Amino acid sequence: MATTTHAPPARHPATSTDRRRRIAARPAAWIVWGVVVFFFLNLLGVVASVLVSSFGRRWFDTWLPDGYTTDWYARAWDEFALLQVIVVTLEVSVLVVGLSLVIGVPAAYALARRSFPGKRLIFLVFLLPILMPPITYGIPLATVLYKFGLAGHMSGVVLANLVPSVPFVILTMTPFIEQIDPRIESAARMCGAGLRTVFLRVLTPLLVPGILASAILVLVRTVGMFELTFLTAGPDSQTLVVALYYSMSASGIRAQQSVDAMAVIYTSMMLVLLVVALRYVNPTQLVAQVKDEPEH
Repeated sequence: MATTTHAPPARHPATSTDRRRRIAARPAAWIVWGVVVFFFLNLLGVVASVLVSSFGRRWFDTWLPDGYTTDWYARAWDEFALLQVIVVTLEVSVLVVGLSLVIGVPAAYALARRSFPGKRLIFLVFLLPILMPPITYGIPLATVLYKFGLAGHMSGVVLANLVPSVPFVILTMTPFIEQIDPRIESAARMCGAGLRTVFLRVLTPLLVPGILASAILVLVRTVGMFELTFLTAGPDSQTLVVALYYSMSASGIRAQQSVDAMAVIYTSMMLVLLVVALRYVNPTQLVAQVKDEPEH
């Protein structure tokens, strides 16, 4: 039998229109990359200048300081009472994280397991404190807290930071709860477990990744929150970011190097928290979707 062979389809050369599009796209891509590189170079320059200044003895009209020392860190530690500020920052962060989990996880469970009218509206209400700039609702919130005598103390700072933190935990934990098969809870209840036992001994071990992710993200957000803390903090309840702002804007003469040393301490603290967060939290996919295997 005679076999016929088919020649492979001929590849048409690129038309002049395609070439024009490629040539026209290249300058735009170069411009975009140039802007990105320029932005990161400026950011790196600002961070590097603050870091070098925190170690420099004298730095006037030269590319580099005349000498280097670590005395500015000791001076900043004593001048700004950084030990007390860091302790207050940790206390506020731990209280906000703990209360946010205690309130947010049961609320997320109710939203994940119950269907009722207005559920989407409630989700929208929870989104508002996260999407809106904190200063827009921080001023009326601080006014209410001052009216009841809560602002100016640590309690006011904690309550103000709970406003965006609790919705953040709810919106983070809801997908984690939704992916757990409700039949697990039904089986536990058939074996005699109550609602509290099911929640603490059945659901909580399964929700540990989500709880850990929410706690770390709320911790990072609380340490970096300036507006709400600034509006409600008193002399003894300032976190590190607020104390840094006061050290720069307060009256009097202060060495710029000591302020830069304080800024480096704050930046290092935030970098440590971010590294820990990225170690335990996947920013692109917080929840691994579980797909049911097809039945054969």
